[in-house]
Amino acid sequence: MGRTNPNGAANSLEDIKTTITDINYQNIRGTMEILSPAGSPEGLVASVAGGCDAVYMGGKAFSARAFSDNFTDKELEGAVAYAHDNGVKAYVAVNTLIKDSEMDDALSYVRFLQDIGADAMIVQDLGLLKAAHRFCIKKHASTQMGIHTREGLEWCAANGIDRAILARELTFEEIESMIADSPVETEVFVQGALCYCMSGGCLFSSVIGGRSGNRGQCAQPCRKKYSKDGKSGYLLSSADVYGVEWLKRLGDIGVSAAKIEGRMRSAAYAYLSSKVYSDANKGIPSEENSKEDSLLKTVFNRGFCEGYLPGVISPVQYKYADNRGFLLGETDVRERKIDASQLTEEFRLRDGLSIFRGDDKIGGFKVSDPLKITAPFPISDGRYEIYRTYDPRIDEIKNLVGPAPKFSGIVQRQIGKRAASNFSRSANKDPDLSFYVNTMKVLESVLEYADRIYYDADGNLEKARVACEDAKVECVAHLPRFTPVPPTAPGPIMVNTVGQVAKGYDGRVYGSNSMNMFNSDFPSSLYQTTISTELSKAETEYIAAHNGGRLEVMVFGRTEIMCTRDPGMTSGLLTDEAGYQFPVYKDSFGLSHFLNSSDLLLLSYAGELKRMGINSLGIDLRRRPALLARTVAKAFAENNIDMKGKITEMCGSINYGAYLKGIN
Repeated sequence: MGRTNPNGAANSLEDIKTTITDINYQNIRGTMEILSPAGSPEGLVASVAGGCDAVYMGGKAFSARAFSDNFTDKELEGAVAYAHDNGVKAYVAVNTLIKDSEMDDALSYVRFLQDIGADAMIVQDLGLLKAAHRFCIKKHASTQMGIHTREGLEWCAANGIDRAILARELTFEEIESMIADSPVETEVFVQGALCYCMSGGCLFSSVIGGRSGNRGQCAQPCRKKYSKDGKSGYLLSSADVYGVEWLKRLGDIGVSAAKIEGRMRSAAYAYLSSKVYSDANKGIPSEENSKEDSLLKTVFNRGFCEGYLPGVISPVQYKYADNRGFLLGETDVRERKIDASQLTEEFRLRDGLSIFRGDDKIGGFKVSDPLKITAPFPISDGRYEIYRTYDPRIDEIKNLVGPAPKFSGIVQRQIGKRAASNFSRSANKDPDLSFYVNTMKVLESVLEYADRIYYDADGNLEKARVACEDAKVECVAHLPRFTPVPPTAPGPIMVNTVGQVAKGYDGRVYGSNSMNMFNSDFPSSLYQTTISTELSKAETEYIAAHNGGRLEVMVFGRTEIMCTRDPGMTSGLLTDEAGYQFPVYKDSFGLSHFLNSSDLLLLSYAGELKRMGINSLGIDLRRRPALLARTVAKAFAENNIDMKGKITEMCGSINYGAYLKGIN
């Protein structure tokens, strides 16, 4: 028989032992911190009520969850005080990339956070990190920085960072290996949404709609439907992480904090996730909070996985990407009657059920008689999936937590202007031409035009070096995006993360577009850095006038919009519902790279970049035919704008990226 409650009554809140001031466990803390989301005043109160050790929240700007309610300045001051009054730490996210036009405001905000006593700021932007060193507030490296090696932790320690929020692609064994005797605290995501792309490197939303994920504006294209290799579905949609069973192991190896994602979710989710994980962290037997655990899986559920903690396993749940609640099972429906005996999970009186067939929601209703379930709407006979989307005990939790107080404060921001460095950069009539290459055939086709070759480190690197040396062209090893075990690459290199910067290679170090150089405060410690492709002409020009480092701008190629560790992805073409096709290729390190559907081509604007004094023009020819490569190389070498039409014809279509219109 199906698992129902024939008495029809929902268990009371007392039955599920969720009293906020449970004296048996009050003030008993695990050594590992439970960090919970506070996306709104209600979410803050709920997370604190659930028993967390710390909360993280965001203001109305500079937060990577721009679409959550967030807090005004006055509310933030009151919220921090509320957390402290309840023995909970308060961290504030300042984790978007910052434009030069915003830097003064961002620094004023950091000063404000220091003044109101926030326990730490969460930061992604390397320019902001550098400029904010003068403030006495702890800095936590956002997962957007991509910290995934021991060298990354050492870089954090050397650059004033107190805690690193580790990349979500790491396995438990990789985490254990890298954090032993870590010089900084470490934080690991254990619950909630999992980005398909490596954090900090996703340009998909930016490229297709001008809404940058690095700026908190992500339109979530990974939650859309795609087709590939004859298969259709939500091929990029990761299930949510559910890592309760990993808490003890993470604590045992010395992880400092376990993080719950969910600032855009409900207060009930904040309470339940805090309660479940805080109790587990205190060693409370799982059977004592099984009801809260069940409610957590009802209040938001798009399917669950363990992320990459158990190993490099695909996290994708391709059937659906939305919140459907808790799956009770599949069953037959005949004459609107639902065969409850076929369901594998229980339901109760007043539970809200939804009926699905594939992508289609047939309808939903509340259970009025657990012994006789009949859909109150027309439905064809057949087999359907049944989800519990509502449980009346969730309302009891809302009542128990109660409304949020009105948070307020009196501290005023101190407005100031940073002393921007003016750099006298002369116009550059002959910038370097730097080619991204991954085959010898393409290398040979462009070598006569090249000042520099960036050759993928997983290819015939030694052969490429010999060819470049003979032609007196610099050959730079382009490291992979994700390197838990850094590859050996003597000589000049191009890096993608701060951990690769800290490795200590014996040659020039170049920074790729993945380093996210977004403003003139970006540290100029590298030999050369690529300016972010998300910036406009005016923003690029400002950096050129105020940053003294060598600068490169990408002027051609299919921009990499995503990179994933998902082992289930293969090389081929990914097609969206509008018919646009995005090439995908898998490298020898197991990483899959997604490219834009058309080519960036700034041939018409190369003269402007030269007048700005840009040192190098980046031309990405990886996985492109040799004839196209040579045509593009010749056009830029000769500054022949008339060849734009021919290149466009060979490419099929072109774009100008963010250069003309910028991004939000």
